[in-house]
Amino acid sequence: MMSFRIALAQIDSVLGDAAKNVARHADVTSKAQKSGAQLVVFPELSLTGYSVKDLQWDLAVSPSALPKTYAPLMKAGKSVSILAGGIEEGEDFGIYNSALLFDAAGCRSVHRKVYPPTYGMFEEMRYFGRGGSARAFDTPFGRIGVLVCEDLWHLPLPYLLALDGAQIIITLVASPTRVGGGEGLPIAAVNTENHKAIARLLSVYLVFCNRVGFEDGVSFWGGSEVVGPDGSVVASAKILEEDLITAEIDLENVRRARRMSRHFLDDDPHLVQRELKRILGT
Repeated sequence: MMSFRIALAQIDSVLGDAAKNVARHADVTSKAQKSGAQLVVFPELSLTGYSVKDLQWDLAVSPSALPKTYAPLMKAGKSVSILAGGIEEGEDFGIYNSALLFDAAGCRSVHRKVYPPTYGMFEEMRYFGRGGSARAFDTPFGRIGVLVCEDLWHLPLPYLLALDGAQIIITLVASPTRVGGGEGLPIAAVNTENHKAIARLLSVYLVFCNRVGFEDGVSFWGGSEVVGPDGSVVASAKILEEDLITAEIDLENVRRARRMSRHFLDDDPHLVQRELKRILGT
């Protein structure tokens, strides 16, 4: 089984300025690599800022034909893997809120946000299309699944990733709060409880990388964390401040968790399939 060191870069982003954000990503990645990180994770839309609105057309990129602005990340990705949030232009010219992986092979989109929220203060569906899949993929660090923010609040998605072989589920997040500063934010406590439950029930590592800073009158609360397959918090970042944390991911812990408590191994996806067909009338 494999172990490796992951870094969570809890940063603020400059709205609409890809060049500045790319430069910041490269600088933080260098610092993370010096601390032994082999995979560096950034928040949702870290390369563009969150409240892009009508700028999405100008900021969208094709992973197979990135502009020169992204050269520092392409270079950095040759020696350390980087998972960042960006705006992707699809083959159909649709615009997606995506997770982009930079590594020795170049750049590829590994997930398009399936559930862009459009309720309350959120209006993402006005600017982004919906992704249509949740698939794990192989990396030098094992099989990984990636989600973006709201996706993690839809139980079928992490479940599908685990069934597809993911032993690590990474979620890129831009979670806002209108609450003032200080420790013990209710939203942080709620999210941590969710992460513990998902990690424990699926016997996976759950990685949550949230941003910080103020943008368009909204603050982002941070609190990035790594939760082990037994539901314990392995590492956690500060609240409402930039931070760079690292954690050791040891896939032997996934093996141990699944042997000690077989609920995921004993799960029956065929039963789920049959009952969904019945419920949906198909």
